[in-house]
Amino acid sequence: MRPQMLSTVLRAAARPTIIARATPSLVRPSSGHAQESFEAFSDRYVNFFQNAEDLFEVQRGLNNCFAHDLVPSTSVVEAALRAARRVNDYSTAVRIFEGIKEKVENKQQYQAYLEELKSVREELGISTKEELYGSS
Repeated sequence: MRPQMLSTVLRAAARPTIIARATPSLVRPSSGHAQESFEAFSDRYVNFFQNAEDLFEVQRGLNNCFAHDLVPSTSVVEAALRAARRVNDYSTAVRIFEGIKEKVENKQQYQAYLEELKSVREELGISTKEELYGSS
């Protein structure tokens, strides 16, 4: 070995070895949040939309609600529609129906939502995108 390399190896061997000690964990391992029932989910979002005070809150609630792997119940959609109209944002109200159309599995389910919410749509004066621009 070359003298420079030998001195480097000897210096490394002479250093004290740092031993990592196991420290107790202060955080309890967990698998996540408890599973929320569909009824609890619906109640939570109906309450949220009934208390939303501005457009940002309504849109934030819609983003969170539609991010879940389920289609919101008609009571949630109705509360969201009323919140959108309360904060005077017609376009958000129309887009709620676009979100439902994307979330449902087929056209029959979408038509069932439209039929169920027909009285609310008429009361609030909300048209669907298809009614405004033709079938797409």
